[in-house]
Amino acid sequence: MGKKLYVGSISFNASEEDLIKLFSTIGEVESAKIITDANTGQSKGFAFIEMASEEDAKKAITDLNGSSFMERAIVVNEARPKAPREKRDFGGAGRGGFDRGRGGAGGFGNSRGGRGSAGPGRKGRR
Repeated sequence: MGKKLYVGSISFNASEEDLIKLFSTIGEVESAKIITDANTGQSKGFAFIEMASEEDAKKAITDLNGSSFMERAIVVNEARPKAPREKRDFGGAGRGGFDRGRGGAGGFGNSRGGRGSAGPGRKGRR
């Protein structure tokens, strides 16, 4: 078993200091990291805690898993190793990937000024 713990279902108002204070009642805490959304900075509701020893980590799981913290029942488990992420291909071969080279004449009406998409009973642009 490792020393790093996953802590889930934490309050969005919890701080890393709050978690350190809670886990320090079990043993020595080496680090605490709340995971946040990259765009908004808002907590995602989970964190990782690293305890000083495996014994402290085991005790934290036993004592704190399912316990109430800031009015929420938290989940405390051994953290799993980070899975390798596959590279994301957004298409476009270097063109930004949005329209993937399909041209720009789609949408409402004919952008070239012809009658093609003027609609029934309407005159197109000339």
